[in-house]
Amino acid sequence: MKPQDKIIVAFDVHTKDQFLHLAKSLEGEAQYIKIGMECFYSLGSDSVSLAKDFGFKVFLDLKLHDIPNTVEKSCYALAKLGADMLNVHALGGLEMMKAAKQGIERGAHNNSVPKLIAVTHLTSLNQTILESQIGISKDLIESTTDLALLAKKANLDGVVSSALEVEQVKSTCAHDFLTVTPGIRLANSDRQDQKRVVTPKEAMKLGSDYIVIGRDITLSNNPRETFIKILEEIK
Repeated sequence: MKPQDKIIVAFDVHTKDQFLHLAKSLEGEAQYIKIGMECFYSLGSDSVSLAKDFGFKVFLDLKLHDIPNTVEKSCYALAKLGADMLNVHALGGLEMMKAAKQGIERGAHNNSVPKLIAVTHLTSLNQTILESQIGISKDLIESTTDLALLAKKANLDGVVSSALEVEQVKSTCAHDFLTVTPGIRLANSDRQDQKRVVTPKEAMKLGSDYIVIGRDITLSNNPRETFIKILEEIK
């Protein structure tokens, strides 16, 4: 992949005007964008169509987590939209992830089948929260790796994890098992609600296949200029 293919820009917006402003600013530079819950719930499936009109690849980040039958039917519907990547929560279990894979393959039909990845642990969590609030006593990296192995067993294409867990995930699951890493911040920028944070350059050194960057780009005075700066950094 070219370096610009590795950067996924999070379009966390809730109006069409905001979406178009970002898209026009990044057109010709960014190749991949993330449409998450805020954007999808605000603009609906039109958000994917708009992105495709600009030539972007789309990571549809809806983090499905429900009973297997519901997730399968949801993935069947979402696969028809033309997104390039979808995700579910690994904590939904093996059968749910298998059902998601079946739904995507059926929904894509003759079209290209989107990559399906599983969220392990959110980058807003740390070891203390994992133990005291969620009741998982395992070491965070060990728990992340276990969830990644479960996703691989379900025949998924990869996982969402912190860049800090990438090396362990790849050594356990295989080098070609995709790692998509949020929690990316430029040096000296505000961590805000993120706990496990690395810079774009650090993430690339740790082996991330894709890095997801939102607010550092989308809230900057010049999103295009910031994107190019990040691109130069990871080159």
